[in-house]
Amino acid sequence: MRLASTEHTSRPWRIHEIAADFRLEDVWAMPTPGGPDDLARLVDQFASGTGGPISSPVPKALFAIRWQLGKVLGWDKKDAAELMPSLRERLPEDLAETRGPDLQAVPFTSVYQTHDEWVAEIRNRTVHALMHIGWVPDGDGHRGQMAVLVKPNGVLGRVYMMGIKPFRYLGVYPALLRGIGRGWEANANSR
Repeated sequence: MRLASTEHTSRPWRIHEIAADFRLEDVWAMPTPGGPDDLARLVDQFASGTGGPISSPVPKALFAIRWQLGKVLGWDKKDAAELMPSLRERLPEDLAETRGPDLQAVPFTSVYQTHDEWVAEIRNRTVHALMHIGWVPDGDGHRGQMAVLVKPNGVLGRVYMMGIKPFRYLGVYPALLRGIGRGWEANANSR
């Protein structure tokens, strides 16, 4: 379920002090009910690719198309990441040692992980994007909350973000969240 921006901005996340120049694009509630210490389990699910960000067919297909376009148009060349420094370069000393795992299924690199938040980034010729996963109280338990923050890379990045917006809302996020929920449930049942 999509949430109001204030569900992210009103929380005392460390990301606010590190990425103030990024624009908040989206905030989503994740179907991942759990206890106060379950963020690490969710991060492991994301990183392993099992029930992670693109385990569902629609996001998998859309990401495959995006990576192919990036290859053809040169958006994802290795030097593209060097255009923008990693967010890791901004980390205060207490977060510098809290990296967390990188994702295997998509080219997101972990920036930091604490008890209640995890951030991964992708840098290319279109955008510098952050995926922020927070672990928030929800009724009698807790759940994941995903925020996407971006810094478009020039005119190309702004056009790119406008162009992918309908795909994100109609195809990517709903299927992505269902897949994450199924993976979460399957992992809980196998424990």
